[in-house]
Amino acid sequence: MSEYQMIIDGQKVDTDAHFPVLNPATEEVIAQCPRATEQDLNRAVDAARAAFPAWSARPDAERAEMVHAIGAALEAHAGELAGLLVREQGKPLGGFAGLGAQFELGGTVAWCHATADLELPVEVIQDNDEARIEVHRKPLGVVGSITPWNYPLLIAIWHTMPALRSGNTVVIKPSEFTPLTTLRAAEIINDILPPGVFNIVTGDGSLGAAMTNHPGINKIVFTGSTPTGKKIMQGASGNLKRLTLELGGNDAAIVLPDVDVAAVAPKIFATALINNGQTCAALKRLYVHEDIYDELCQALADIAGSVKTGPGDGEVDFGPVQNKPQFDKVCAIAEEARASGARILTGGQPLPGPGYFFPVTIVADIDENTRLVREEPFGPILPVLKYTDVEDALRRANDSPNGLGGSVWSGDLDRAAALASRLECGTAWVNNHAMIQPDAPFGGVKESGFGVEFGRYGLEEYTSIQTLQISKA
Repeated sequence: MSEYQMIIDGQKVDTDAHFPVLNPATEEVIAQCPRATEQDLNRAVDAARAAFPAWSARPDAERAEMVHAIGAALEAHAGELAGLLVREQGKPLGGFAGLGAQFELGGTVAWCHATADLELPVEVIQDNDEARIEVHRKPLGVVGSITPWNYPLLIAIWHTMPALRSGNTVVIKPSEFTPLTTLRAAEIINDILPPGVFNIVTGDGSLGAAMTNHPGINKIVFTGSTPTGKKIMQGASGNLKRLTLELGGNDAAIVLPDVDVAAVAPKIFATALINNGQTCAALKRLYVHEDIYDELCQALADIAGSVKTGPGDGEVDFGPVQNKPQFDKVCAIAEEARASGARILTGGQPLPGPGYFFPVTIVADIDENTRLVREEPFGPILPVLKYTDVEDALRRANDSPNGLGGSVWSGDLDRAAALASRLECGTAWVNNHAMIQPDAPFGGVKESGFGVEFGRYGLEEYTSIQTLQISKA
């Protein structure tokens, strides 16, 4: 069994206490991970604060070059890191539509290089005989990153590369369910960066709470549940930390009756079930016009019946649900849907044997007030709801406390775009869903959080504005 170490101030650090990391496909312990103490966190924050002046003063081009180097180094270790993802997260190496561990590694590398190429130029507001006024973007200091278990490495890169690129230093805490890939990546990253610039500590939610409350951390970036995001807001008030919160989503999609069902069904299936449905911006509520409802339900059920769920190190399309609490939630939501009279087209029951395996489940004729519709299931289960009037479908789609993403599917792009713009969400897609890229801002509204990631808008979130006014008269 492997044992892993944290990295503080460029040095590997062990602790007296450890916690087990399980393979969700076998429920067996695969590693022991160090449990950070408050003193460990303090040391990590102190190291990041000590490294900040020199790192922020480095020429911009040098920081960009180092972020590019991180992307290249992670790519060189892609096979090793993808194997770790399969073992601790459960996702297949290739997976359905090629959206497994190798896909996560490809995205990780691409985001590093795209972020390295971002710039925040000085903006000149005025330059005349009276004065020159410039707007500068200044790094904040120490950025604390708290990452989830669904995309352990990719989201770590989303959080930390913009922080580094803009001149901040980092303390990151990965999910206690999936710390191993991030720990190994941190080791690779520390071979490139000066000591103290990138620190990693591991532990459970109490460690995340301590980061949120820590007076030495200037910003928290968090991806996870809405209840935890609210607690982070409370904890961050102590020193008025900056926050970027990407919280829960329960994304709705509206399918208009003019679509080619055979053409859109595979795409809808892939965007709903990406990462076994364990994706914040996955399609999670599907509203379909009555004229094509039965046809689309059957098409989705046919695809679901053709895929294979099993251990990620085998030839499968989908792996297990990542952890026992989430697995239990998916099982309970499915059972409640069945008990309420919904029609289970495929799946609906956990698979026998060890591991947290739940097959892809398509649910039709479901009441709007069931948990499966009202709550984010975050698993391989999709409710399909019928509508007659598109205005009613829009009202139902927007009737949610969440607002991360949404989509409209139609052969009429202008009509679809007009309808999509009325969805109450941070990103609206037409004839697609859950597709993000490193140069387009992504974030939520309502209880799906605030702040954005990616591109210039995301990079600005890691800075404060300093207005420099030079009087000439």
